[in-house]
Amino acid sequence: MQRHGFGRGEYQYFKYPLPPLVQYLRTTLYRPLVAVANHWSAAMGSDVRYPDEHDAFTARCHAAGQTQPTPLQLRYGVGDYNCLHQDLYGEHVFPLQVAVLLSQPGEDFTGGEFVLTEQRPRGQSRPEVVPLQRGDAVVFAVNQRPASGSRGIYRVALRHGVSRVRTGRRQTLGILFHDAP
Repeated sequence: MQRHGFGRGEYQYFKYPLPPLVQYLRTTLYRPLVAVANHWSAAMGSDVRYPDEHDAFTARCHAAGQTQPTPLQLRYGVGDYNCLHQDLYGEHVFPLQVAVLLSQPGEDFTGGEFVLTEQRPRGQSRPEVVPLQRGDAVVFAVNQRPASGSRGIYRVALRHGVSRVRTGRRQTLGILFHDAP
């Protein structure tokens, strides 16, 4: 991560064929999230619609040259962190992703909180710490989500990251549904 300016820690993308559990999670989690993705797309005035099955969305990515899988494992040690960022790879981006915490806070590590920030138009960024335990998953926006305001629907930009790990080792599984070029 440090070499690319993303923070400190290690990340490793899985290759095709994905491990069976990772493939299962990617396919299974996509099904309920696609309804949210299509609702968000319509609410934000986009013509983009996502197919009902993940295989069809992956085929769309591959046809556009996005053939590299994006699910990954992240490992953090003492002093490591992940800068606030968005996982935008290629033209076809699924608007939601999932992070699964594989380590137990307080036992395996301290610090290392999952952090989201929302940037509202003409406003200050709002941070949110999402408390997770081993095995918990958080679903969050890759880039933007719709929000209701006095003038109707507007877009809220989001970024996510991990605060500095104080002790131990933290591991996370990241499930992204779009592939990268």
